[in-house]
Amino acid sequence: MRELFARYLRTALVLSLLLWLVPAAGFALTNDTATARSNESGTTNVLGGVPTRITWEAVVDKGESISEVTLAFPQGSAFTEATNVRVTVLEGTDRVDPDHDISLDATEASAHVMFSDPLEEGQRLRVEVYEVALPNVEGAVSLSGSYVRDDGEEVALPDSPEINVTSASPVQQLVDWLSDQPAVQTWNSVPVLRLFLNPQLIVSSIPSLVVGWLLSLLLVLLGFPLAIPIGLAFAFMKIFRSRILHAIAAVYTGVVRGTPLFLQIYIAFFGLPLMGIKLNDYVLAVLVLAFNSGAYMCEIFRAGIQSIPKGQFEASRSLGMNAVQTMFSVIIPQTIRRVIPTMTSEFILLYKDTSLLAAVGVMELMLYARSVVANTGNMTPYIVAALFYLVVTLPLIHVVGILEKRLALSDEGGSAPTKRKNRRGAFEQMAEELAESGASDESAGGLEYAQAASAVDTAYARARKGDTRGR
Repeated sequence: MRELFARYLRTALVLSLLLWLVPAAGFALTNDTATARSNESGTTNVLGGVPTRITWEAVVDKGESISEVTLAFPQGSAFTEATNVRVTVLEGTDRVDPDHDISLDATEASAHVMFSDPLEEGQRLRVEVYEVALPNVEGAVSLSGSYVRDDGEEVALPDSPEINVTSASPVQQLVDWLSDQPAVQTWNSVPVLRLFLNPQLIVSSIPSLVVGWLLSLLLVLLGFPLAIPIGLAFAFMKIFRSRILHAIAAVYTGVVRGTPLFLQIYIAFFGLPLMGIKLNDYVLAVLVLAFNSGAYMCEIFRAGIQSIPKGQFEASRSLGMNAVQTMFSVIIPQTIRRVIPTMTSEFILLYKDTSLLAAVGVMELMLYARSVVANTGNMTPYIVAALFYLVVTLPLIHVVGILEKRLALSDEGGSAPTKRKNRRGAFEQMAEELAESGASDESAGGLEYAQAASAVDTAYARARKGDTRGR
């Protein structure tokens, strides 16, 4: 054991002596700085694939002089048409301006700087490369390259300090592409358009607003079905002859419909916790929406039930059905059919009212939009939020119109009118019908029918002449 220890000790001493006698090979440049400017608004992130500014600095070591420096960017980096290089040489705090030439190699993503007078020891070289995109990766990257000593020897540069890169999403890349488009730049040069319809903000705000939009839909899709049984129950209470039940339903509908939903939200979110009742914000939001909509659904169902003719009740009772059977088997199915358009309108109103929940911190469409506006100082996210509301409300408004027309036609015992492709088809059909009627019964005034058909043809000719002139 002692012999082994003595052998290791002798080896260590020999190696120490050799290291002391043999001069260590060193670099002529000491690279101490490599940074990238953040290219994502509102954060300090450096996005890959998005142009930014890279700053690289090194100091010439003692006894050395440098005539050329080549910076090589990580694989996957890219130059743009606007890429340019700025070189600064400092001696202490004084700025030195040596003559130099700069060349860029877009294929290799490298920048080459050649000095007419070599840099001397102690001088700091700073190279700033503008509008260069680092690789779109998630992690750290480094710059490499080479330099040439005054004696002509080329030496590889050690890797620079690491630069942390965040992978840019396709949305961010699209935003950056839009920023470079002349048409978009011209559009944004108009203050009103830039403030309310900024193309870059429209694209960048959509991903976050989609989340808020889905949350708003979820709130109304949970709250509205819950409001239907509430409204139906209170509608029965209003219809029944019990004064107590009628009074309870009247107070509920009167108070809820007579006070703003905004006030009801405040009472629920700030009043219930004072009573020791604490619920999840989204659960409480669904309950408030259902409680508010239930009052309106009560009146909708009550009016629908009372619109059914009394003969329906009498006919059902004559068939031996009791009151409950009559209500749920005869009256309610007809009522639902009649109130579907009004219920759809109430759904639209409730969906828009979810925006009021932003006042109490419930994350939905409006609160997401307000957050983006606060970060950007631009009103465009509110316009995008309005479009998300319209995506739901406009089709539903169209559906309500169709349902109301069909309901009116069914009540009148008619059917939907057949659309004519053109005016000629309608006039010709009328003329043919009149002519056929006249030919089938000449004794009953066939000549009059023929004259009427001729009058229809004349009217069609005049109408066609007017259309031609209008064109």
